[in-house]
Amino acid sequence: MKQLHQKIKGRGSSDNPINRFEGNYIDYDLDEETGEKPHPKTTFLTDHTKEIISYNKSPDIPFNAGLNVYRGCEHGCIYCYARPFHEYLGFSAGLDFESKIMVKHKAPELLKKTLQSAKWKPQVIAMSGITDCYQPIERKLLLTRKCLSVLVEYRNPVGIITKNHLITRDIDILKELNEYNCVSTTISVTSLDNKITELMEPRTSRPYRRLKAIEKLAEAGIPVGVNVAPIIPGLTDHECADILNSAYNAGATRASFIIVRLPFKVKDLFQDWLEQNFPDRAEKVLNKIRDMRGGKLYEAEFGNRMRGKGNFASQIKDLFGVQTKRLGLNQDHFKLTTEHFKKSSGDQLQLFTF
Repeated sequence: MKQLHQKIKGRGSSDNPINRFEGNYIDYDLDEETGEKPHPKTTFLTDHTKEIISYNKSPDIPFNAGLNVYRGCEHGCIYCYARPFHEYLGFSAGLDFESKIMVKHKAPELLKKTLQSAKWKPQVIAMSGITDCYQPIERKLLLTRKCLSVLVEYRNPVGIITKNHLITRDIDILKELNEYNCVSTTISVTSLDNKITELMEPRTSRPYRRLKAIEKLAEAGIPVGVNVAPIIPGLTDHECADILNSAYNAGATRASFIIVRLPFKVKDLFQDWLEQNFPDRAEKVLNKIRDMRGGKLYEAEFGNRMRGKGNFASQIKDLFGVQTKRLGLNQDHFKLTTEHFKKSSGDQLQLFTF
């Protein structure tokens, strides 16, 4: 029988699996007195990147330009498909991903430089395409807020997706962007069960707070949708209709979904997590994922990696379609525009006083 790693309260992962590029393994020693793993303190490291916009070439991702002010994410979602990106930095996809956060302190300045450049072609920028732009440290650093202020200055459109109620802090700036049809927001909701979210997404906003964020954004007239993601078969799939209904009642007008994706080391981390927290249904969940992934826990094929395939995947898709139609979701044809884009006439970041 496989030996499970000891759970760490407040963390999604309980292990630091070997970096697939460097082959190194760094685990945390057990406390001699308690026999338990210590709670690793989050450390924040400066990311000295010179370019702030990354470009996507994947045909099944609905944006081209992405802006990520943080690399790694303290939310600690065990299923996060972005975990393997931390291996490119020499870290592990496990505890390192959620406790060693790279911070792009110069993101606002770099963004302003990019938008001011003659090479920049105005287009929608996605925030949180990889890691959440409203993770806990944003409350202190304000980097996302400062980047949004730059986008207001240039009237460049942005699409934001987050799991954190903290987005409501920036409603004042989002309203300015919305005056030019330059913002859309999406709140991810995985489950309405506090117990599951506490274990699976330990440092995210709880479900009722996410619904409250949808409500506040909608009340402010800001376009807002819900992303039922990731749907985990055998664990959260039965909640799809309830999540859609709750989000609709809160004011969401759009909805989307993604089936859980488990690339590289995330497969092992997720399997360990299941066996630690839901041993009674772990095999059922894994078998259903395999059923949707051609017998494997992950399939990287474009088009199928987001939605899966097979009978069970079709059932989820059909259910989602029926429920969104019943609620009248996805009926608006709102589209972000670049027609109001303008170069800044100022030399300084004048909007950075809060």
